[in-house]
Amino acid sequence: MTEPSLQVQPHTEGRVRARIRVSGIVQGVGFRPFVHGLAGQLGLVGFVGNDESGVVIEAEGTAPALDAMLAALRDRPPALALVTHIAATNMPLRGDTAFAIAASSARGPRATLISPDTATCAECLAELRDPADRRYRHPFITCTNCGPRFTIVTGVPYDRVATTMAGFPMCPACAAEYHDPADRRFHAQPVCCPDCGPTLRLVDADGHDLPGDPITGAARMLIDGGVLAVKGLGGYHLAALAGNEQAVAELRARKHREDKPFAVLAPGLAAAATLAELGPAEAAELASRRAPIVLLRRRRSAPLAAAVAPGNDHIGLMLPYTPVHHLLLDDLAAPIVLTSGNLSDEPIAHLDDDAAARLGGIADAFLTHDRPIRTRADDSVLRVVAGRTYPIRRSRGYTPEPLQIGVAAGEPVLGCGAELKNTFCVLRGAEAFPSHHVGDLENAETLRAYTDGIDHLGRLLDVTPTVLAHDLHPEYLSTKYAIERGAVEPGLRLVGVQHHHAHLAACLAENGEAGPAIGIACDGLGYGTDGVLWGGEVLEVSLTGFRRLAHLEPAPLPGGATAIRQPWRMAAAWLHATGTDPAGLAVAARNSPVWTQVERLLSSDLEVPTTTSAGRLFDAVAALVGIRDRVNYEGQAAIELEQAASAVGECEGYPVRLDDQLIRAGDLIRAVVADLRVGTPVPVIAARFHTGLHDALVAAAVRSAADTGLEVVALSGGVFQNLRLLHGLSARLTAVGLRVLVHSRVPCNDGGISLGQVAVAAASTAGT
Repeated sequence: MTEPSLQVQPHTEGRVRARIRVSGIVQGVGFRPFVHGLAGQLGLVGFVGNDESGVVIEAEGTAPALDAMLAALRDRPPALALVTHIAATNMPLRGDTAFAIAASSARGPRATLISPDTATCAECLAELRDPADRRYRHPFITCTNCGPRFTIVTGVPYDRVATTMAGFPMCPACAAEYHDPADRRFHAQPVCCPDCGPTLRLVDADGHDLPGDPITGAARMLIDGGVLAVKGLGGYHLAALAGNEQAVAELRARKHREDKPFAVLAPGLAAAATLAELGPAEAAELASRRAPIVLLRRRRSAPLAAAVAPGNDHIGLMLPYTPVHHLLLDDLAAPIVLTSGNLSDEPIAHLDDDAAARLGGIADAFLTHDRPIRTRADDSVLRVVAGRTYPIRRSRGYTPEPLQIGVAAGEPVLGCGAELKNTFCVLRGAEAFPSHHVGDLENAETLRAYTDGIDHLGRLLDVTPTVLAHDLHPEYLSTKYAIERGAVEPGLRLVGVQHHHAHLAACLAENGEAGPAIGIACDGLGYGTDGVLWGGEVLEVSLTGFRRLAHLEPAPLPGGATAIRQPWRMAAAWLHATGTDPAGLAVAARNSPVWTQVERLLSSDLEVPTTTSAGRLFDAVAALVGIRDRVNYEGQAAIELEQAASAVGECEGYPVRLDDQLIRAGDLIRAVVADLRVGTPVPVIAARFHTGLHDALVAAAVRSAADTGLEVVALSGGVFQNLRLLHGLSARLTAVGLRVLVHSRVPCNDGGISLGQVAVAAASTAGT
């Protein structure tokens, strides 16, 4: 943000007046009472109000007092505010006698921003637990500094009538707080109390009210081994006592979720530290206002059911972030599983009737309420890597906060995202607005959530895109959405962005760079410009284009998408591609007689798709060494291969040839098989494979840097959720003098694709 300045010519009495416009997340975060209090301290008169563009201030007083106000707006705004721009202009004196808070107005194009949902603040928690407070144990306690925002907003300016709290008129006591500039709840739109707020209920699976206090009843149900649906900020969760093996296993069976780990809600930081290895940076993220799920190494002594995270040495932990969570965990004093309220592959349920219909066969009871949720939002997920945030899923707590990127669009752009882990992104000027996590666009319900989310965010931002940026894969539903919309909206331009170009552009853009740079993109697969499914790429990349410099050698993908679900097929494919005899290998015996059928397919004249995917290479090795032949969730085989390698420290890797543009990944397969035949332990093989792969990628990047004269390397793609690979690559590239860019604001997986798409579209159309 540029520093605001005001060149003033004081009037004869030494007083000046200025009009100050503040942009960013400045509504619903206590900005007007902050300015009101600041004006009182500085002896200024005038007014402050909300409009369609943010906050507008007219302040009159001495020049030093106005300078002090500008400095405070820039340097110490309210905790939840994100100030992106301040502009100040001189105005004639008006001779006001006081400083007032003006009514909101909205007359022009809307440019204001909405705050993300925020975890319950310390002040509200103290009141929640104070028997003498009128909001004692009130499940919807909130103030200007915390509570629901994005998930309840229906329009702008951000006032109560434009939220789902519009149907709850304030009682006199709440209205007095709401209208008092000195009160912490001044213009806090969700403010309420037991007399005027929403009602919490505990109902059975058929919707009948259960007697007694809802929180007490819900806690008792969990203690007794039940499965509970809990309505949160952005949707329903499913809960079970995390230490109860039978309850967690029952939840897993009812939800049809075989192995994918469940998140765990811990009562507090002390409890979290007994469950996982928790450093200062991780603790800070857990306790932050964003309250994400943080992936941590599980303690072996953790009192958690094995069914919480089968076969996984990490768990996703979070802390309570709503009053309902706090009340429930206060009563339980024990961790609970808290997972998205859906069946596998469906979007999270957020509407009450839909939740009752979809979750009625899973939950024994519902802890619910009558405050509607406008926009679903899954919990955000992250890791801490080298002291920095490394997002896995950016959603609740972050959306719709904008990211400033290094390129400005001359016209509004919509990035339609990818097929898996979909997000979309709106670019307005240089502000990019990545959406909440939508999920995998593989069914009609998720597609409806996707199109509704696009329409809703467009209305909030008052943006109608004139450019749609989309993936090149013709079968992605996001691509079809762009093409179909382009066919019916005159003047709408489409920009196709290659998948790995988008990955690396996102990494460049979030780091404020435009390139060119060397980019390494490793993922499951993405549609290449040659019709091959890419996924292990070394590119010369900028926001305006890319050139392919090197890639993993291609291998067949027998069965297409079936090979993704059955890694043993990739083992068969790589053995075939390298001419390696499978005789005596356990993977072939385990999958006979289908193995023979796949071998015949690979040897036939039938067309089989090919891929350069690093993700599928991990799958092949995981199957070869006997870790996993079939997966129940994306990336499972690769995750378990990384875990196997974690038992081994630094080691020599398998040598890999680099021929012209080809990284001979087949050398890794031959070496793995050779080690298997002599009885080398699986953890050693896994570690040697990791080292061999990152050494090969480093060699390709170093050669490419020398050939191009470039000194920056960007890393992106879902395979870089593998920290052993990420650390190994980063350390070796840095050691040879290259500057490495990694993600810290959007995920390296397909959740970051939409940001890359809008960055490429903006840069590509900048000169048109």
